[in-house]
Amino acid sequence: MTDRTGPTKPSSRGICPTLRMAGLALAAALFLSGLASVPAVAQSFLAGFEDVPLMEGLTADEDAGLVFDSPAGRIVEAYAVGEVAWRDVITFYTATLKSLGWRTLDQGRFAREGEELHIDRFGRDGDLTIRFTLAPTE
Repeated sequence: MTDRTGPTKPSSRGICPTLRMAGLALAAALFLSGLASVPAVAQSFLAGFEDVPLMEGLTADEDAGLVFDSPAGRIVEAYAVGEVAWRDVITFYTATLKSLGWRTLDQGRFAREGEELHIDRFGRDGDLTIRFTLAPTE
């Protein structure tokens, strides 16, 4: 058996199996901890974001968004829609991203390793469009 010391190769779906398992483990831990205000399961990850899970109740808008590599770093924008409450979105992503190494800068703003993630909303509770924007920190 060969010992692989490098990073895990992404699966054919573009998501690192190790990160997928970490996301599922996190979802299980949140569920078992009894944090009722945090949705329990992240079904998948956002396109272009290898470790930002898609909250249950949101559906990725595959026709919107972009992924761009610049000399300063990557720029990613993705959208998701759902019949969810903004408070639940913020609660879910604040808890989930913290466990994935992101630090909270402000409501809907997170930073990690030279990148900043912004989560914004459009619409009203029950009919939200969520925009995820990742860019290098200045």
